Amino acid sequence: MTEPRNALYAQSGGVTAVINATACGVIQECRAHPNLVKNVLAANNGIVGILKEELFDTSLEMESEIEKLRSTPGGAFGSCRFKLKAPSTTDTVARRIFDVFKAHDVGYFFYNGGGDSQDTTNKISTLSKEFSYPLHCIGIPKTVDNDLANTDTCPGFGSVAKYVAVSVQEAGLDVRSMSETSTKVFILEVMGRHAGWIAASGGLAGNAESEPPHIILFPEIAFHEEKFLSKVEESVARYRHCVVVASEGVRDDEGRFLSDSGKTDSFGHKQLGGVAQDLAQLVTQKLQYKVHFAIADYLQRSARHIASQTDVDQAYAVGKTAVVSALSGNTEQMVTIERLQDEPYRWRVGTTPIGNVANVERKLPRSYITEDGFSITANARRYLEPLIQGEAYPQYVSGRPDYVRLKNKLVSRKLPEFELD
Repeated sequence: MTEPRNALYAQSGGVTAVINATACGVIQECRAHPNLVKNVLAANNGIVGILKEELFDTSLEMESEIEKLRSTPGGAFGSCRFKLKAPSTTDTVARRIFDVFKAHDVGYFFYNGGGDSQDTTNKISTLSKEFSYPLHCIGIPKTVDNDLANTDTCPGFGSVAKYVAVSVQEAGLDVRSMSETSTKVFILEVMGRHAGWIAASGGLAGNAESEPPHIILFPEIAFHEEKFLSKVEESVARYRHCVVVASEGVRDDEGRFLSDSGKTDSFGHKQLGGVAQDLAQLVTQKLQYKVHFAIADYLQRSARHIASQTDVDQAYAVGKTAVVSALSGNTEQMVTIERLQDEPYRWRVGTTPIGNVANVERKLPRSYITEDGFSITANARRYLEPLIQGEAYPQYVSGRPDYVRLKNKLVSRKLPEFELD
């Protein structure tokens, strides 16, 4: 009989309101198989924690605390943005990862993240073969951007979509009530570098043409100043106010980001932010309307108090399924969500080869955007609405959510310290 080995779970990239629900699913499913899994170690700050040999001992956490992860936002074990080079057994970083795996008898590796994170998962899978190290390596999807390929949706997106739709609905009522003598235009900036899924979700705020948002700006549609200003003017004339949802990744005809800061992150991605302010200045200067703007930023991805029940359920399910898949002998896979039907909404989990997902970006289909480029179609609404269904309120204590903070005690180091470049 095969001796049980340790599992290692790590979170990567921008966190979400439900990534800890996935962690809960992983840990609880591993605990259900003590004959195959000795313990679940959790890396402190993703792959960086593995390199530093900073691994949390989750066996010290009570089951009640692990269960609370299901309703706690943020990343309970810390996350990171760290790009692995092309797989090579001569690379010091690659050797360090597998030295840590060997020192702590890691037989199962679960990396919970988006496209870049799945690229890391893919590289570690490849390296395990080159090092002849027995490892079951499973990627677990997570991204608010909803841009992973070969999965119907990504855990984290449904809750952001719900937050944005509700925020636009509520802000729209506010602006409408004051538009006669005060603010006439409100602009909400949301995440979405290349894909307009989050911006599209703002379209769920209203059902009629007169209801906000009156304009959505997608990364997939080139921004034209004159068309935008004309649409703003038309909305104010017809409805006395105008609510705009703008993706941070809005570009001009030449593909340049309107909000390019000139900086890049560790993956070489341009750092964005500020498109709402730029648009507000444009409207003020050209149309002389009073404008207010807001940037949803981290609020949209951390709002566990208004999470989608569908999203929470799917986040938990992909964690459990990752473990089941690994314990069944699978590797080089990412867990997926498959849509079975729209009404009533039915879904199931599956898997796909990790190579089908790594560094493949799924954009919003043109069929989801109206002909004028400023709103969503019935097809988009049919896809989006099931993902925001259900309320999954956390427990409250003294008027605030009762979110868990784990002990996060590190296991003893077995290797020399490692310096990151």
